[in-house]
Amino acid sequence: MPKIKILLAEDHTVVAEGLQSLLKDIFELVGMVHDGRALVEAAERLRPDVIVTDISMPLLNGLEAVRQIRARRPDAKVVMLTMHRDTHLAADAFRAGVSGYLLKVSPAEELINAIREVAQGRSYVTTLLAKDLINLLMQAG
Repeated sequence: MPKIKILLAEDHTVVAEGLQSLLKDIFELVGMVHDGRALVEAAERLRPDVIVTDISMPLLNGLEAVRQIRARRPDAKVVMLTMHRDTHLAADAFRAGVSGYLLKVSPAEELINAIREVAQGRSYVTTLLAKDLINLLMQAG
């Protein structure tokens, strides 16, 4: 079975290098970018199976980058990996078109599982936010 092709978008070098080190033996890393505009371009050019991106990035934030990517590639699969624990922001991310949302404080194994789930067409929400996000969505009803 071929490895899942990953595109990483992370503007903090140490975090980007850590993610690359974590994922390179499990998945095929097809690219790494450090801002939202580069992410949109790379997603179109490289056509990864899964994009792992942050929300807070220079030039174009991750949410807007995801909107642009999904407008061009409705089948694009995106995992949002962020420090933002805000359930409203998580809901906005899903509305923008992400398939997975987890926090940078999540265990490394959770990121690996999220990528695999999303690659198979499923959604993923970190257990650290799932209950609060469901409650928020139920209230919005």
